[in-house]
Amino acid sequence: MFFAKPNIYPACGLYNLKHLISIIVIVILLIIGVKRTKISKKEDITKIIKTLTILVWILEIIKIIFNFIIGNIHNVNTYVPLYYCSILLYAGILSGFTKGKLKKIGDIFLATGGLFAGIAFLTSPGTSLGIYPLFHFISFQSLFYHSVMIYLGIIIIKYDYIDIKIKDFKYYAVFIAIICVLAYIVNINFNGNLMFINEGFGFFNIVYNIFPNIYPLIMIIGQMTIPFFLGLIINKVIKSLKF
Repeated sequence: MFFAKPNIYPACGLYNLKHLISIIVIVILLIIGVKRTKISKKEDITKIIKTLTILVWILEIIKIIFNFIIGNIHNVNTYVPLYYCSILLYAGILSGFTKGKLKKIGDIFLATGGLFAGIAFLTSPGTSLGIYPLFHFISFQSLFYHSVMIYLGIIIIKYDYIDIKIKDFKYYAVFIAIICVLAYIVNINFNGNLMFINEGFGFFNIVYNIFPNIYPLIMIIGQMTIPFFLGLIINKVIKSLKF
């Protein structure tokens, strides 16, 4: 079951008991993980970011190989890491392995858009639990991956790894714009829907049906703005908890 092709076993599904249990388990593990994380200096957080970035890249590569093996090589949507949540892979490299403005871009994403995306995905993991059973590699990889996004965001905020201001929006927006441009190029050349900017998906179908002609522009601008500002709000909430 762990590496079975889709449609072999019933999908876990969303908003049912299995989904609820997975969320509860992840929340408990995140609380334990954050509580047991001991940080004495900022370099400790950098080491954590480096380690987890390497780990999520390894799991991502296994995911890509899995999709090749089951015959998805012509479906770029299943394996090309150019979705919003995929940005963790690149932000982790920038944050953990570079310096200066490049590092700042990575830090900002992890503490804002990355944290927001991790939380949003766990509440609606349609691209994994909606297709595969709970005890499947893709489900495990997705749940672990997005848990890492939440964990990194929390410890970055809790230990004041970076002081994010509204003016830092420009770094975030440029970063997302670059990802969107790359995704759009792949989409039009390989019939994809990376970053969900070419056609509707799930909730975004509503936007697509109302504004089909300008949907790509709406999605690009939306992803360049909304997650950052929602991330700032989450920042303030976490800091106010003082846990």
